[in-house]
Amino acid sequence: MTAAENVCYTLINVPMDSEPPSEIILKNDLEKGDVKSKTEALKKVIIMILNGEKLPGLLMTIIRFVLPLQDHTIKKLLLVFWEIVPKTTPDGRLLHEMILVCDAYRKDLQHPNEFIRGSTLRFLCKLKEAELLEPLMPAIRACLEHRHSYVRRNAVLAIYTIYRNFEHLIPDAPELIHDFLVNEKDASCKRNAFMMLIHADQDRALDYLSTCIDQVQTFGDILQLVIVELIYKVCHANPSERARFIRCIYNLLQSSSPAVKYEAAGTLVTLSSAPTAVKAAAQCYIDLIIKESDNNVKLIVLDRLIELKEHPAHERVLQDLVMDILRVLSTPDLEVRKKTLQLALDLVSSRNVEELVIVLKKEVIKTNNVSEHEDTDKYRQLLVRTLHSCSVRFPDMAANVIPVLMEFLSDNNEAAAADVLEFVREAIQRFDNLRLLIVEKMLEVFHAIKSVKIYRGALWILGEYCSTKEDIQSVMTEVRRSLGEIPIVESEIKKEAGELKPEEEINVGPVQKLVTEMGTYATQSALSSSRPAKKEEDRPPLRAFLLDGDFFVAASLATTLTKIALRYVALVQEKKKQNSFIAEAMLLMATILHLGKSSLPKKPITDDDVDRISLCLKVLSECSPLMNDIFNKECRQSLSHMLSAKLEEEKLSQKKESEKRNVTVQPDDPISFMQLTAKNEINCKEDQFQLSLLAAMGNTQRKEAADPLASKLNKVTQLTGFSDPVYAEAYVHVNQYDIVLDVLVVNQTSDTLQNCTLELATLGDLKLVEKPSPLTLAPHDFANIKANVKVASTENGIIFGNIVYDVSGAASDRNCVVLSDIHIDIMDYIQPASCTDAEFRQMWAEFEWENKVTVNTNIIDLNEYLHHILKSTNMKCLTPEKALSATVALWLPTSMPVPYLEKMHLQMSVLKSQFILDQKPQ
Repeated sequence: MTAAENVCYTLINVPMDSEPPSEIILKNDLEKGDVKSKTEALKKVIIMILNGEKLPGLLMTIIRFVLPLQDHTIKKLLLVFWEIVPKTTPDGRLLHEMILVCDAYRKDLQHPNEFIRGSTLRFLCKLKEAELLEPLMPAIRACLEHRHSYVRRNAVLAIYTIYRNFEHLIPDAPELIHDFLVNEKDASCKRNAFMMLIHADQDRALDYLSTCIDQVQTFGDILQLVIVELIYKVCHANPSERARFIRCIYNLLQSSSPAVKYEAAGTLVTLSSAPTAVKAAAQCYIDLIIKESDNNVKLIVLDRLIELKEHPAHERVLQDLVMDILRVLSTPDLEVRKKTLQLALDLVSSRNVEELVIVLKKEVIKTNNVSEHEDTDKYRQLLVRTLHSCSVRFPDMAANVIPVLMEFLSDNNEAAAADVLEFVREAIQRFDNLRLLIVEKMLEVFHAIKSVKIYRGALWILGEYCSTKEDIQSVMTEVRRSLGEIPIVESEIKKEAGELKPEEEINVGPVQKLVTEMGTYATQSALSSSRPAKKEEDRPPLRAFLLDGDFFVAASLATTLTKIALRYVALVQEKKKQNSFIAEAMLLMATILHLGKSSLPKKPITDDDVDRISLCLKVLSECSPLMNDIFNKECRQSLSHMLSAKLEEEKLSQKKESEKRNVTVQPDDPISFMQLTAKNEINCKEDQFQLSLLAAMGNTQRKEAADPLASKLNKVTQLTGFSDPVYAEAYVHVNQYDIVLDVLVVNQTSDTLQNCTLELATLGDLKLVEKPSPLTLAPHDFANIKANVKVASTENGIIFGNIVYDVSGAASDRNCVVLSDIHIDIMDYIQPASCTDAEFRQMWAEFEWENKVTVNTNIIDLNEYLHHILKSTNMKCLTPEKALSATVALWLPTSMPVPYLEKMHLQMSVLKSQFILDQKPQ
């Protein structure tokens, strides 16, 4: 549609493959056709006019042969036709034919059918010609007294629009509508009338509201919403009116309509910052979240609560409502629960942390009684992390939380158990008074742990923090219990042979003699028995892990046994008991090595795990003070450093958050007194209703943009050259995952361009929603074409295409102008966010194509490679200990699990002694 044409509020889908009929055919159908033919012809005329065709010869034909018809479809199409057809001559005068049309309008306004009356009144809202509206004013006024509410409410809208555009046509409109409002009973009519008074004569609206302010609660919800908007606008412009209407807003918090309660709560907070007002609004929000079934509504209202919390004066009030906020956890939606827990955690204080922990403990216990579901597992993780944060911030609560959470170490959900383990590891390091309790609870649940990853972590904790002789003996007992009968290889062979009984029906296959690693002969048969094989679950957990080929847990076990054995030697003075304990630990390591070298496990032991276990055997055989310090001191120090870094990071983020919330005033900043502020300055403040409307339309500007016009011009992309027949440029508007291209097309020739079509294609995960419709451009005319593009994934994309058109009267082929590419930057539609180390590692693992780091080297041995790194790095000025620490920090992430850090630490410790020997005196 060209810029010279009037605005059209109707969108009509145009078939791409249809050819426009000639004017003669259309005229014949409109004159002589039946109702169906006239309907189709009128549709085609509307489409052609929308595409820029000028059909002045058909205007009188439609007035003579179509306008008198009483068919409802024809009448609806005529309203669209009169909306878009040119009604004036080139010099701006009204066409004479429109007098006949005006008479038809007047008849429709007096039609007995209420639908035709109402539709005509809605159409009159779109007219911009005062000459057409002036003869219709008596009929429009008469519609205010019609028996049907549909006609009356549209008559109010028509009067409001006419008064706004042409006040001289109905100068008494506010008084007329005020009288109508006083006597009207229908809710929709009263809403429209009151809305008009708000915008046309606010004083009359306030006078009416003052007369019925005590009955506001009995009004319909649509009228209550408009009343809330009026009160907000009045108090926003004139703060002295707050005391007059704040009681009305309080009453509307009890409305039966959720929409009214939501708007009233938001208005109440803007009108008053008193604790009672904030508490009432927050309580209203909480009730809405609990009672509303739509999760989107819950999330929106939760965001409003979070906005309330950002205000320093409101936070104290919300802290008293933490227990009410936790009622939202009854919602099954995970996103709602996640936001609720985060909000509760931000508001928790020493006054209510005990109650919060009790509620969260109950929620954790409830998750055990709920059938296993993906969201249940994730919800349990959220609860564990929240309890973790509470215990770190309020150490007194840790003793109440730990016994409940320790039960989840045996949970089938490895992610939740891993969160519990991380919490336990941090608590046992930070809180010395809880170490005995944690070790005791860990020993109780140790045998029930089902995940090998959790088992490794539990072994590390027990090996690191068992400090008494009784606890060390208990750890050894639990390890023997989890390992089963030893030696493992012989016991497994005996078990397989001993499970078969003579009375069972057995088919013996061919027998084969094998030689074991010990040099003895073993017999292996292919057997088929009617008795079912013993379930793998009946094996002790550690034994099952080893037979499945997971020998990394064996390396962790070797470290744990070495630590507790060295600690036992320091605690017990009797040489016999020392040797007995060390021998038992070495026996367990040796039997695991024997199992790894045999053919019983599903996967053989790796060389790295063999080296680790062998190193532990060597350490126990020598018991040197250097190795004792490395195992029992330096490993714990590495955890302490990691937790300290994490704590510092949390403190830094909290400090930044508090700095954001603290309002700093410079010495030379002016002080604003509300009572002394000019009225026009008050009106310059942000209107929340207007901001909400702009946000819904996607028209909000970024705060950092100092000049909105400059920011908008930066997004304009030139698509063609200035010398091309058709000039085009596009404004790229990005609203979250929607991209709108507003393309300006200018005809720079003296010819009429027909079927001018913008053809677009995309590269990347961008999807064109609909093809732009073709249009006709007059000489030196221009048009705006909009195209919507959906973003499917977070990556850069390219939009490319061309403009094709036909020259009017030319016999040549279609012309084509190639457009420049439009590059869509990923930064335009992604928002910054944060995640924990565990979440990052999980997401990193999911992107398999980018979690590998390629190292080009001819070295195939890990120890040799690490030794090469240590020697080749410029660390000659450092001591071996500092060089070691720097190398580990350089090559290992700080968030790597402790067993991995310890494994690399021990390997580097062995290399350290070689490094010292290799260095020549300087």
